[in-house]
Amino acid sequence: MTVPLAWTVDQAGGLAVVTVRGRFDLPDTPRFRSALLKCLAEQPRALLVDLSAMELGADTALALFTAVTRQAGRWPGTPILLCGPSPRVASLLERGRFGRVTVRPGVEQARREADAGTVVPPSLSDLLLPIAGAVRHARNVVTEACLTWELPELVGPASLVVSELVANGVEHAGTMMTVQITRRTRHVHVAVRDGSPAEPVLNRSAGLTERGRGLLLVDAVSVHWGWLPTDDGKVVWASLHD
Repeated sequence: MTVPLAWTVDQAGGLAVVTVRGRFDLPDTPRFRSALLKCLAEQPRALLVDLSAMELGADTALALFTAVTRQAGRWPGTPILLCGPSPRVASLLERGRFGRVTVRPGVEQARREADAGTVVPPSLSDLLLPIAGAVRHARNVVTEACLTWELPELVGPASLVVSELVANGVEHAGTMMTVQITRRTRHVHVAVRDGSPAEPVLNRSAGLTERGRGLLLVDAVSVHWGWLPTDDGKVVWASLHD
């Protein structure tokens, strides 16, 4: 009897481990993709997907992992490790038929690599109060990160982006916020998480003195930007070329 696809998520120690069970087929991809993106929105150090109890239906369903890996590369820079696939699935993944992904024999090896920092990108984060001084503090965080990573040319753009994102959080969310800056191979990611589920709206008709100007600046400076809902609000992110 075919077992329908199901999964559980364990988020502990800064890692997200998704344990997959049952038959994975094309009709399952939309909801499974949403679940993986929701894990990414929590900005774990690494996302480990345990495939050891997964049965594959159509081979092309594996393209989901490539798509989510590409999304993670744009933001939040979280490494995705596919763990313990069956020999058939491992062969398909390792041949790169559906794009490049990272495969490990099991969750424990992937967890050891993540804990050792060998697959985890460098990042810096801090918690912010919803007050006017939060903007200045956020600028200090990204400045420290850029200088530590010897990227002085990004201090200005990263400070501009984080200033606008935090200012929007102070004005519209009024909740505690988390700012995080992460370095990847070709990009630096800036993200601000707050407790409001409201979608940030880019108002392209706004003038320089009108509401909506902040996201216009973020849009102009960033290579990509976007947002995702989280369990307790949302995260807004932007990627900058290093």
